[in-house]
Amino acid sequence: MAALLEIRDLEVDLFTRRGVMRAIDRFSLTVEHGQTLGLVGESGCGKSMTSLAIMGLLPMPPAKVTGGAILLEGRDLIGLSDTRMQAVRGREIGIIFQDPMSSLNPVYTVGYQLTEVLRRHFKLDRRAADRRALELLDRVHIPDARRRFDAYPHELSGGMNQRVVIAMAIACEPKLLIADEPTTALDVTIQAQIIELLKDIQRESRMGMIFITHDLGVIADVADRVTVMYAGKKAEEAPVGVLFDDPRHPYTRGLIGATPKPGEERRRRLVEIPGTVPGLSDRPKGCAFANRCPLVFERCRVEHPALINQGAGHEAACFLATETEDYNVASVGA
Repeated sequence: MAALLEIRDLEVDLFTRRGVMRAIDRFSLTVEHGQTLGLVGESGCGKSMTSLAIMGLLPMPPAKVTGGAILLEGRDLIGLSDTRMQAVRGREIGIIFQDPMSSLNPVYTVGYQLTEVLRRHFKLDRRAADRRALELLDRVHIPDARRRFDAYPHELSGGMNQRVVIAMAIACEPKLLIADEPTTALDVTIQAQIIELLKDIQRESRMGMIFITHDLGVIADVADRVTVMYAGKKAEEAPVGVLFDDPRHPYTRGLIGATPKPGEERRRRLVEIPGTVPGLSDRPKGCAFANRCPLVFERCRVEHPALINQGAGHEAACFLATETEDYNVASVGA
């Protein structure tokens, strides 16, 4: 059976006045049926641009997919007409964006926006669409669903609006759900509720999910596999337990060192990764992480490392990935 989603050597370029800039560079990943893949990295790493490429929502111009393939159960989505991609969005792939207020139209009620999805894809009459929409609001644990159905987005809290967005994303029971930092705009208590809701929905429906975040603490709780992305490339990928027990890329070690761990003393000093992700016009010739890496040596500055297979579904793009020395996580970023 073909994988649910397979991205092969994806390339996305931005065509600007300063020239053509490579935003996503030969990036690959695979999501199996019923699997949750965590996609991790700092802002500017290319996570959201990858999700927009999957959905066919890249702003063109300036962005354009210039290479690779995006296969949904073996069917390449790149090059599909707008009409055919509109049928894929929502029906086969759902997406949740990080800011619910920018995902909902302020001049239409919650019920109207939810039933619009159902009527478009399933051709339901109004009564059937209303009934299904109320069921969805109940499923995402919105209290007093009948009253919320007639409310406008500004009348609901941020957490409520995000639940509405989730209901819209799963309305057509898609095969794949992309959650793009779905808890960033919410307070900590609501974040935990939304994460548990998404886990419950994924378990019940057995849909595949890509959970995009910069927070490795969240990934440890939700993902089966993790892909670490840096400057438009894959830095490391492994099953979630393997990644946390044996990270091989210095960037991954840095992210783990910067993540608070439950049960540890509150006073524990989190380790900062110095510097920032290089901009599109500042990408170095060699490894993009070289100017921030405590383990850098000359080869790193002139040659970009290929992904090295570590066994057990684990790969890392680092010249030192196969070294047996156990580098201290705390040293990365120190």
